[in-house]
Amino acid sequence: MIRVSVMYPNEKGKRFDLDYFTKKHMALVHKLLDPAGLVKSEVDKAADPNAPFVAVAHLYFKSLEESQVGFATHAAEFMADMPNYTDLVPQVQFSEIVK
Repeated sequence: MIRVSVMYPNEKGKRFDLDYFTKKHMALVHKLLDPAGLVKSEVDKAADPNAPFVAVAHLYFKSLEESQVGFATHAAEFMADMPNYTDLVPQVQFSEIVK
């Protein structure tokens, strides 16, 4: 199982609309990536205002190839929606779940 973590840094003076992100952006993610092998998703909100990330989305795929193809195919659409919820630059990590 592959987990793609999209992490939004907690930067002073930047904005992140969690409501838009969870309701609209994640709906777009599922619309585009479910056919590409997205199994499930989770969204974390920082519990501590001083946490390194304000929010983290976790996307689960059966294989690395599915996740890479899905993101490569739809990157432009995801980027086009970003100004609707944030001015942060996310960090992305592809991980293999080992346990």
